[in-house]
Amino acid sequence: MPTQLETAMDTLIKIFHHYSGKEGDKYKLNKGELKQLLQSELTDFLACQKDPQLVDKIMKDLDTNKDNEVDFNEYVVLVAALTVACNDFFEEQLRKRGKLKDSK
Repeated sequence: MPTQLETAMDTLIKIFHHYSGKEGDKYKLNKGELKQLLQSELTDFLACQKDPQLVDKIMKDLDTNKDNEVDFNEYVVLVAALTVACNDFFEEQLRKRGKLKDSK
């Protein structure tokens, strides 16, 4: 039976390949596929963003090899960065409520 972390990893992989397999290179996300992934899988994140150029900016930031596509490694960077940002936000909320002490 897989652990929660193994299940989470499997889910990340399956989500990437669900969207990357729609057009062109089945192992990369083009801009349209990335937009679909963001709109379907990160709806709360996008809902609080008012920037109409957000997908373009994310694509530019993630596409480190400048091939106008996002490969799995680049996608993982997005997921990791958002996870860190969410953790930081929740820790700050707990500190404000006095439920988490600074370790510094």
